[in-house]
Amino acid sequence: MEYNVHTLPNGIRLLHVPSASAISHACIIVNSGSRDEPENKAGLAHFIEHLIFKRTEKRSTNQILNRLESVGADLNAYTTKEYTCVHASFLNPYLDRTLDLFNDIIFHSTFPEDEMDKEKGVILDEIASYLDQPEEAINDDFEDMLFAGNALGNNILGTTESVQNFTREDVINFRKANYRTNEIVIAVLGNYTLNSVVNKGTKHFSDVEENSPNRNRVKPENLNPTTTNIYKPIMQAHCILGTQTYSTHNPLKAGLMLLNNYFGGNGMSSVLNLQIREKYGIAYTIESNFSPLSDTGIFSIYFGTDKEKQQKALSLIFKELKKLRDNPLNEVQLQKAKNKFIGQIALGEENRIGLIISMAKSLIDHKKIDSLPKVFEKINSISTKEIAQIADEVLDPEKLNIFTFSPILE
Repeated sequence: MEYNVHTLPNGIRLLHVPSASAISHACIIVNSGSRDEPENKAGLAHFIEHLIFKRTEKRSTNQILNRLESVGADLNAYTTKEYTCVHASFLNPYLDRTLDLFNDIIFHSTFPEDEMDKEKGVILDEIASYLDQPEEAINDDFEDMLFAGNALGNNILGTTESVQNFTREDVINFRKANYRTNEIVIAVLGNYTLNSVVNKGTKHFSDVEENSPNRNRVKPENLNPTTTNIYKPIMQAHCILGTQTYSTHNPLKAGLMLLNNYFGGNGMSSVLNLQIREKYGIAYTIESNFSPLSDTGIFSIYFGTDKEKQQKALSLIFKELKKLRDNPLNEVQLQKAKNKFIGQIALGEENRIGLIISMAKSLIDHKKIDSLPKVFEKINSISTKEIAQIADEVLDPEKLNIFTFSPILE
C-alpha cells in the first residue's frame, strides 16, 4: 500500500496512507507503555490513557467524548506493554476535528484531582472484572512470572495498591519522561492528498514542544523455567506453557509467526485445535501465541479444561511439540502453512483501523513499512531448515514454563 511520511521539526512523524473510501481512520501512537513505569507504579501508563479523556485546557469530559461521537465517529484508546494508542474512525470531512482532538487530549490534558479519584475507582472495577475471568488473569500472572524483576512483568492495569497510590505528580512526571516527540506517530488513512494531511498535521502538532529524553528500558533476564500451580475458586483448570523468545528485530521472527500460526494460531485447522479439541474433545479453547516486543518476545500455549483432563491435555501438547521438533515440516506442509498465513494476512488488510495502527507501529519499530508483496516475499522465503531451527529453539519442553490455575479441591 502506498504511504508517505513527513517529519515535523519537533520529531513527530505524520504517516499518510491514501484510500478512496468515504470512511477515514486515524491514530496517534506513543512509544510508551507499562514497561516504562517506575518501580511500584504499575498501571500508570494505562491510568494516563484513561485520564486524557477527562479534561483538557479547553474541553470538559463531555465535550471530549461528544467531539467525535456527535458526528457519528468512533473514538477509542488502549495501552500495551510498549505503546499507548488513541484511534478514531470517521467520515472524511472530519479529519481536522479528529486531529484537533488528538492534540488536545494527548498534549493538553489537565489531570484534575477529582477526575483522578473517580478514574481510580473505574480502574479498580476493571481489575476486579479481569480477576473474575481466569482465562484473562492467567496471562497477566504468567507474564509477571516470566519477566520477574522487570517492568515488562507489570500488569498493564496495575494492582489495587499501586492504582490507589497514584498522584498527579506521578502522571505529569511519567508523561514528561516517556512521551518523546521523536517516538510519536500520527497516522491517517483516508481520501486525502499528502499536502492536506501535512498541512492539517502541521497546524495541530507543530507547536508541540520537542521532547526527547533518553529511554531507560531494561531488557529482561531469561530466567530458568519453572512450574507454578495456583489454586482458585474456579470450575476449570487453566494452563499456560511458554517462554521468552525472539524480538521484533530478530530475523527469525517471521518464521516463528508462521510456525505459531500453523501450530496453534487463527482458525480451526491448527495442529493444537485438531489434535486436542477435535480429536479428543478435552479443551474448548486451545491456542498458541507469539508476541514480539522490542527486545524480547513471548511464545505461549494456553488451554482450559476440566481438572481431571489437564494432565492428558499436557501430555498431548508435549507429544505434538516433540513431533514438530523430531519431524520438521516438509516442503508440502510448509507451503500449505504459507498459503494459509498469507491468506489471513491479506484478509486482515480489510480491517482498516487495524491496518493503519500496524503501519504506525512498524514505522516506530523499524523506521519503515513493508508493502504487502514484500511481506509475502518474506513469508515465501522461509525454508524448512529455518522452521526446523525455530522449532528446536522455541518448542523445547525443557525451556517452557508451566503456569496453572487449578480448581480448589473439595
